[in-house]
Amino acid sequence: MSEVKIAAETRTEFGKGAARRIRRANKVPGVLYEHGMTPIHLTLPGHDLLLALRTPNVLISLDIDGKTNELAIPKAVQRDPLKGFLVHVDLLRVKRGERVVVEIPVVAEGDLAPGGNLLEHVLSSLPVEAEATHIPDTLPVSVQGLDAGASVLAKDIPLPQGVKLAVDEDTPVLQVLASQTEAAEGTEEEGAEA
Repeated sequence: MSEVKIAAETRTEFGKGAARRIRRANKVPGVLYEHGMTPIHLTLPGHDLLLALRTPNVLISLDIDGKTNELAIPKAVQRDPLKGFLVHVDLLRVKRGERVVVEIPVVAEGDLAPGGNLLEHVLSSLPVEAEATHIPDTLPVSVQGLDAGASVLAKDIPLPQGVKLAVDEDTPVLQVLASQTEAAEGTEEEGAEA
């Protein structure tokens, strides 16, 4: 897991007008939350934050006003629906050794059995509990040779050491669907027999 250092400033202005001024300065308004603590309103550098958020579940080391250093993970990111720029970000403060629940992308590796079958991602990411400083980037799972009707359950996905499932272990994550051409040929043959 990568850790990215970002300089942040506390902000005292709130509302739409203040947020627009922050965005015009190529910065992003954000809030740092922690359970039982008062939220801290921040202004973050837009470009640095955008680069950091390219990594899922990135660990951000915030240098707040040059005085305090806090570790955080992104919890909610709002983007402009048309232009894609960052509008607002919610960050969750974490401590080293603390366990958090995050969603990790599932990456299918290998080739399905021959026959033109399709791989459906029932869940594109899997909720897991991991130490905040050791969150895996992805969860690779082999689909090599799987045939139509096969499925991969959450318990079938190998997890790194110290990572636990945060979802029912019998939850389907991937499933192999029969190709539409095979299904169409099967109904034509049934019709001919009748």
